Amino acid sequence: MRVSKWSERLFGTPIFDPVVATSFLFPLLYLISFLIIPVLAMLAIAFVYNGHFSLHWFGSILGSDYYISLPSGDFYKLVTLPSGEQIYYVQGVDFGVILNSLLVSLSVMLLTTILGTIFAFVMARYNFPGKNIVRILLFVPLLVTPFVNVFIVKKMFLPNGLINWLFYDILHIFPHRIVIDGLVGVIIAQTMTYYPIVYLNAYASFINIDPTLEEQAENLGSGGFHLFRTVTLPLALPGIAAGATLVGIFSLEDLAAPIVFQGNPLARKLMSFQIYSAFTSGFNVGSPQLAALAIIMLTIAILMFLGIRKYVSMRQYAMLSKGGRWKPRIAKPKAWQAALIYFLVIPMLLISIFPQVGVVLLAFSESWSGTWPEGFTMQHIMSIVTQPDIERVIMNSVMYSTAAIVVIILLSLTAAYASSRFKKSLLGPVLDSLSTLPIAVPGIVIAMGYFFFFAKAFPDTLLDPTNLLGFNPALVLVLAYSIRRLPFAARSIAAGIQQVHVSLEEAALNLGASRWKALTGILIPLILLNLLGGAMLSFVYCMSETSVSITLGSINPDYYPITARMVELMTSAVGSANLAAALGVFLMTVQIIAIVLANLITKQRYSFIGLT
Repeated sequence: MRVSKWSERLFGTPIFDPVVATSFLFPLLYLISFLIIPVLAMLAIAFVYNGHFSLHWFGSILGSDYYISLPSGDFYKLVTLPSGEQIYYVQGVDFGVILNSLLVSLSVMLLTTILGTIFAFVMARYNFPGKNIVRILLFVPLLVTPFVNVFIVKKMFLPNGLINWLFYDILHIFPHRIVIDGLVGVIIAQTMTYYPIVYLNAYASFINIDPTLEEQAENLGSGGFHLFRTVTLPLALPGIAAGATLVGIFSLEDLAAPIVFQGNPLARKLMSFQIYSAFTSGFNVGSPQLAALAIIMLTIAILMFLGIRKYVSMRQYAMLSKGGRWKPRIAKPKAWQAALIYFLVIPMLLISIFPQVGVVLLAFSESWSGTWPEGFTMQHIMSIVTQPDIERVIMNSVMYSTAAIVVIILLSLTAAYASSRFKKSLLGPVLDSLSTLPIAVPGIVIAMGYFFFFAKAFPDTLLDPTNLLGFNPALVLVLAYSIRRLPFAARSIAAGIQQVHVSLEEAALNLGASRWKALTGILIPLILLNLLGGAMLSFVYCMSETSVSITLGSINPDYYPITARMVELMTSAVGSANLAAALGVFLMTVQIIAIVLANLITKQRYSFIGLT
């Protein structure tokens, strides 16, 4: 009797079933072991001073002018080049490491929300000649090319770059050439990288709005911008806010932009770069102060995540007629609207996709010192298969990602099954929250947590990251990948499970089938397409993972993943941006193949972001 009550409370079923118990306990124990405990290990170091609990390390950070300060420096200045030409040099204002990171994150959230919402509204509500081409072009920014795309963004804003060539030399709009660097360069690069996240969520929100609600508002006299502000935007706001939240977290943890712009001191005064530089320099990587900085970053990320969710939940966005099927409101744009689309929106889109186009151009060019690349060569692409060190990093990434996908599938399947089918259990909400928590945890924080955890738990072994020459990061990277990319695959599998009515499994159980047989014989075959689609897209994410790969993965060169080699090529004196671009083209090809296969298999439209 006690076992029955205990089982019903914990697992939501009065009869103890090993399959149900495993579905709950396996993902719970895995997430606690490799997400919660590493963070607690970092807390244990950050809150200890001279052997006692203390806030000393946090006080040393928050009380330092280096981390929090009054604004200093000029946002921009007019600089005279040796040639005598004057340029505007824009870099931003220094508020200290923590405030810089927060202001960059908020700025990127705002800019990506504006840009993504504009693109989404145009694509969801207007039918114009060339729309299908624009739809394809909007797919281009989704291709992830770590570091190299930011390198192209930086080249775009050089004195002889694309932006100055277009707006100064051709259109004569700028009074002087403009060079973007420092914090402003980071903001621009992150905006061009992350706005598709908001676009995908906003587009899904706009096309899911019941058109009768807007029609009723129009019948009552509303129209134009007033209709958009009072009806359309509030109904789409949950999706837009979700995308903006993820952008803020991704901006906070981003390393690509600060690394590429690190020539400017302001770009180095960001939390993510401070933690990364400790890894690369080898100094203070295990210091309590660094652990405290990582905890501060984690706290900001979680507060942003919870704050947006709280804001959205405080307002009512439900549509009473939701549940029927409707045709989205799509209209032919008026003359002035068409002019805005063709002369403002589409040019913005073309500029935003240039980083990905530039990666391809750089990979096939001999040099790029001016506005456009020069020469054509296949040498850099051929290096992928002819240089042993490049082949090795590709194989390393493939092995790490494949192993992580196996774990991700097991975690996603068990977690989604337990939380979807046994909602009355005590562990269900805990498991559901834990399986989505990695979205709010910056990758650099996970890297720091793993550093402290494995150094403490496995000293002087292959798993000890302080053992620089003997450290093998394979297991650590697989664990980190599986944790970081779990929410995206879990979402796909959970959606599939929700579409399969529970009565099908209950019928099998009533006919004498075991829980295991009902799971493997009924449910899994019905959600197989969702499982495969989620696995393919998670594989792409693992291949292009940055934060953990270039920190823990870069400790021992023999085990570099692709992104660790890419950052080395981009930053070392003997590196080659062209070869890094060739690796970027390889990653883009993998992504295109994965998205096409996922669409063909599932007959659904999948995105790399996994949000729509």
